[in-house]
Amino acid sequence: MYPADFRYSKDHEWIKVEGDTGTIGITDYAQNELGDVVFVELPKIGAQLKAGQTLGSIESVKAVSEVFSPATGEVVATNEALANSPEKINQEPHTGGWLIRLKLADKNEASALMDSAAYETYVAEKAKEHSA
Repeated sequence: MYPADFRYSKDHEWIKVEGDTGTIGITDYAQNELGDVVFVELPKIGAQLKAGQTLGSIESVKAVSEVFSPATGEVVATNEALANSPEKINQEPHTGGWLIRLKLADKNEASALMDSAAYETYVAEKAKEHSA
């Protein structure tokens, strides 16, 4: 369900680290909770982000939600396809629906985040809370 080579935050963002670059998006769980995504606001290339800082927002038919950076670094790319096709976040949250790429300040920072097994457990506990 959740790619094993990603790391996950409690705010339901994922990061895939490749060398000194991290690709960031929201998880399948997050897009499902949001509903149909209609607009995405992303930072400008060159923006400096700290882990935990708001990187942008995602607007769905239900609400507007802030997205937080799971790592510290400089924005080196944004997913321009989302400007015309924000629904990619719903359709491909772990692939084509990525949000930004960061040049990581510390590529080991992401190792403090949850692995896929820990995230699946976290999401299962969240689901129980919602149904209780």
